[in-house]
Amino acid sequence: CIPGDYLMKLEEGNTLFNAGDMQGALCFYTKALKFSDSQAESAVLHRNRSACYLKLEDYTKAEADASKALDVDPGDVKARFRRAQALQKLGRLNEAFLDAQRCAQMEPTNNTFKEMLRLLGAQSQKKSVQMSSTDARVQQMFSLLLDPLAQPSDRQKAAQNLVVLSREEAGAEQIFRNDGVKLIQSLLGSKQEEVVLSALRTLVGLCTGHQSRTMAIVNELGMEQLCGVMGSGASAVSLAACHLLQVMFEALTEGMKREIRGKDEAILPEPSRELRSMLRHLVEMMPASSVSGPGRDSAINLLVKQVPRKSQRNPDNSLTLWVIDQGLKKILEVAGTVPEMSEGPPLTDNSHMSCSVLLSKLYDDLKSDAERENFNKLCEEYSKLRAIQTVSVLLQGPSDVGNRTLEMSGMMDAVISLCASEVVCHQQVAVEALIHAAGKAKRASFITANGVALLKDLYKKSENDQIRVRALVGLCKLGSAGGTDFSMKQFAEGSTLKLAKQCRKWLCNESLPPTSRRWAIEGLAYLTFDADVKEDLVEDRNALQAMFQLAKSEDKTVLFAVGSTLVNCTNSYDVDKPDPQMVELAKYAKQHVPEEHPKDAHSFVEKRLMKLLEAGVVSALVCMGKQESPALTETCRECIARVFLALVERQEDRGTVVAQGGGKALLPLVSESTDVGKTKAAQALAKITITSNPEIAFPGERIYEVVRPLVSLLTLDCSLLQNFESLMALTNLAGISERLRQKIIKEKAVPKVEGYMFEEHELVRAAATECMCNLVLSTEVQQLYVATGNDRLKLLVLYSGEEDERLRKAAAGTLAMLTAEQPELCARIPGTTSHWLEILQALLLSDSLELRHRGVVVILNLMQAEKSLAETLMESEALEILSVLAKSTEQSPISRAAQHCLDKAIEYGIIKKPEEGGEGNEP
Repeated sequence: CIPGDYLMKLEEGNTLFNAGDMQGALCFYTKALKFSDSQAESAVLHRNRSACYLKLEDYTKAEADASKALDVDPGDVKARFRRAQALQKLGRLNEAFLDAQRCAQMEPTNNTFKEMLRLLGAQSQKKSVQMSSTDARVQQMFSLLLDPLAQPSDRQKAAQNLVVLSREEAGAEQIFRNDGVKLIQSLLGSKQEEVVLSALRTLVGLCTGHQSRTMAIVNELGMEQLCGVMGSGASAVSLAACHLLQVMFEALTEGMKREIRGKDEAILPEPSRELRSMLRHLVEMMPASSVSGPGRDSAINLLVKQVPRKSQRNPDNSLTLWVIDQGLKKILEVAGTVPEMSEGPPLTDNSHMSCSVLLSKLYDDLKSDAERENFNKLCEEYSKLRAIQTVSVLLQGPSDVGNRTLEMSGMMDAVISLCASEVVCHQQVAVEALIHAAGKAKRASFITANGVALLKDLYKKSENDQIRVRALVGLCKLGSAGGTDFSMKQFAEGSTLKLAKQCRKWLCNESLPPTSRRWAIEGLAYLTFDADVKEDLVEDRNALQAMFQLAKSEDKTVLFAVGSTLVNCTNSYDVDKPDPQMVELAKYAKQHVPEEHPKDAHSFVEKRLMKLLEAGVVSALVCMGKQESPALTETCRECIARVFLALVERQEDRGTVVAQGGGKALLPLVSESTDVGKTKAAQALAKITITSNPEIAFPGERIYEVVRPLVSLLTLDCSLLQNFESLMALTNLAGISERLRQKIIKEKAVPKVEGYMFEEHELVRAAATECMCNLVLSTEVQQLYVATGNDRLKLLVLYSGEEDERLRKAAAGTLAMLTAEQPELCARIPGTTSHWLEILQALLLSDSLELRHRGVVVILNLMQAEKSLAETLMESEALEILSVLAKSTEQSPISRAAQHCLDKAIEYGIIKKPEEGGEGNEP
């Protein structure tokens, strides 16, 4: 052990703590623990770490470290006070009161301890009153619900009141302790839907964030009953039960990540048994004919959310392997079910898409070739009609598996022969499989050669519109194989326009079932790669509104098709611009060069955006983003984010987007999308925050949710434009309130903003400095400049002398605020650069009134801070400039501040007060 190492780490930790870097201080205190050679030294470090954890709001660890310090020295008043603070935040008021009381006994004159005692006493009394009041209300609700003579309306109202009580921790605890779970179990059997819904919502309140109660409820009610409720025919009840199970999963899985589980601080057994039981029952629901279509969709949705790993960094994919082993064939049975045939479990229009998403998630979660091979073999065991339906679902999900299954001997022949079947449902299944196969680039040429004639024949000769619309979509997919490349067209000139016209016609035909109209949108999603089709579609107001109505309907499978169509119409997809030199080389070598359609030019896109806004695209996007369905995949959310970003590109359209709920709809997209989608949504939020009043665009607590996505744009992975817009938006937020500034600081934005103050691009550098100008209103940021051993202050002084006026304004403004709030910084300014006087004088002589005002304020702050600084300034040309500025006929802030400078110099006796009618001040 080397004592010097211990002291060095301790001192470095103290320095970082004083500078406000809690994570850094925590790191050094932890390292110092390895070098401490006595219990006393360790106790000091534990006490210091407790202070860091308090600042970082990790109160459990703060309490634990303070306790370790007290184990060594029970008389350590700092450690005891910190433990009291942590216990108070953890809600353990009685223990906190005892610690605070002990602190007050050790230091009777300490007002901080007295105030905490008073506060804890008041909180304990309030909690006691609340608990007794809550107990009375719970008993009253129980009496009404158990009274067989009570009116049904009274019982229903009591059940609803129970829901409200369960959302409060005190109420939830009273319901649970008064044997409320048995009562709720009886309510689940009620014939009144509202009563059942209230019972489920009450259980949600009991389980939210509480592992021990959740385990007890799972064991008491049993998964069979909960799954039975979810599988019932009532859609609202099924969704409520699904939400309850989701909450239960979260409570159990979150509990497994912590050392101490449950709010009661009790050490509990691992909840893995309950989790496996829940998953087993969900898998068993898949093929059960007694389960309703919505109930089955809910079960699939839960498996999508709970089984795959949330992060690939987690090596444990055992839940996925277990579900594949126990339930893949059951999932494939649902995937292979043909709804039009009587046998098989009941499905909704969304069931097949939900299965696709689940299968894709399971496949993506596999880690090795052996695991993927096992998945493939299980899938290959399915064959003929159900196999073709299964292939169709696989092609929409893990497409590699679908392609491999399609390549099985005779499978494609079976698909094509089934297209000619006289049985409509057989024909329908085969055509859908052909469509999904055509969507894969490597298959398109094969289908073009073998399936185009068949699809055309079906489209022209079939008497069934449901077959015709599907055949049309297959042709649409093949016709769009060239993507946005104007020179790569599969069909004759004008053919895609004819196909699109028929798609729009079917889309507007309300006599067709929604599933057929959905296929029409699928066709448009492919055809809108062609700019002529985009132009025709946005001109057809009826088609747009029909598409938006379907997007808002219960058919969730339409979401991706609508999203893709809108991405194409708004040109919000990514386009790689080829290098001009490479284009010339390709032409010389007679290689194919992609061409942009003339109607994909910016002016055309802008007009299309305006027409979409007029048709109500924002409300459609808002509804799409609210859907709770596996069909709303991360890719689908990315499409929505892309379209929103395109819609807010023009500043004059942003108010319309916000007024129709676009701002609120963007917030979930920054956390639930692909990485690209999250970035696009964050950039759209930035654009709105820059030009709109953030307090109106994001009212209430919502404004604080905007900070994190904006900070996420401050990375090297993002473009300079995204960096710039993020900094501009954060500047607006930082100027609103201290609470918002604290949120920005908590999101670790300050070091990132400082980094961009060194950016070569002058606009980004100026925007970062403007953001810092607002952030220094916070004492925590000011302390970074007060801390010694850094060049933060020097940078501001130098930037105040730059040529870029915007940068100068931001830097001088920051300097003015810092020197006003932290006078000790004034004495350090002369040491930053030998040109500091010239820089300040240049500010005073600037043509910009804003720069002049900032310069006068900085000089006034310097003169008020120290007489020696005032003497230096008055000995320079600053005296003459200030005298001229003070004589301004207009009583502007500049002239008043200049006069204050001169008055201060007179007060110090540096200059004499001018006589009546005198020319100026004399030193």
